[in-house]
Amino acid sequence: MTTKIKYDLIRKPIITEKSTILGEHGKYVFEVSPSSNKPSIKKAIEEIFGVKVKAVNVLNQKGKVKRFRGIIGRRSDVKKAIVTLEKDHTIDLAGGIK
Repeated sequence: MTTKIKYDLIRKPIITEKSTILGEHGKYVFEVSPSSNKPSIKKAIEEIFGVKVKAVNVLNQKGKVKRFRGIIGRRSDVKKAIVTLEKDHTIDLAGGIK
């Protein structure tokens, strides 16, 4: 897998209260490409961060309909991946990219 494909697949980490609590249990949340699948996400995470992935859970979050100054708009759909790492493996999201 080329470097460009890996970084196109994994768009960004999601840093929220819920994801930081999951991080304490060895689970990390990433926004991924809508066309990605579990094996490709697993391979990309292992190659980018140099860790061993135990499991990958994927969810498609549909965009909400929102109103701004009387105009109805819609947020974008987002695909998220919750990556569970093997015991004793961690990812430093502040500066852990190799």
